[in-house]
Amino acid sequence: MIRAFLFDLDGTLVDSARDLAESVNRLREELGFTPLPAATALSYVGDGATRLVQRALPEGVYRPEHLPLFLRLYRAHLLDHSRCYPGIVDFLERHRDKKLAVVSNKPHHLAVELLRGTGLLDYFPLILGGDSLTQKKPHPLPVTTALSALGIEADAAIMVGDHYTDLAAAEAAGVRSVFCTYGFGDRRGLPSTWDVHSVSELQLLFP
Repeated sequence: MIRAFLFDLDGTLVDSARDLAESVNRLREELGFTPLPAATALSYVGDGATRLVQRALPEGVYRPEHLPLFLRLYRAHLLDHSRCYPGIVDFLERHRDKKLAVVSNKPHHLAVELLRGTGLLDYFPLILGGDSLTQKKPHPLPVTTALSALGIEADAAIMVGDHYTDLAAAEAAGVRSVFCTYGFGDRRGLPSTWDVHSVSELQLLFP
């Protein structure tokens, strides 16, 4: 029996692709580098803000002060184009009787702001960001912490995400997983319990 859903944020609940890609290029332009194709910029997303900035800059360029600069640039444009995927609100409404949490590698304050700005914040009593714990996904700690906080056993929860970090963390924690191919992450060959190609398929899988 499913008692909880744990969700990734970017590429799963919210289509934030354009704002992320454009903010990566704002950082590059600020530092005197040419813009990247949007698909290239997005390929760096998913492992936390530090790794995103490191990957977005030429090798050897990254300095610690570049991270807060990127976060300021991104925060200023966090909601320019980002919207929750069609059908997500309906899915969350249908499952209000279950425990719902966000387990993201995005910095916690930005995750909260993005959820608030897209009208999703009130659905989630628990939000874990990439800086909430000593480890982030693909380490299982965020998933096991969420389960403990919600009072849910691993076999009663589902992890929903669009990146290999979600699949790896779920597997290590003993949680079944849904891979959202409609997002912009990379599964890196990792298995999932189910794949869905749209929120509509997620609704059919868990009516």
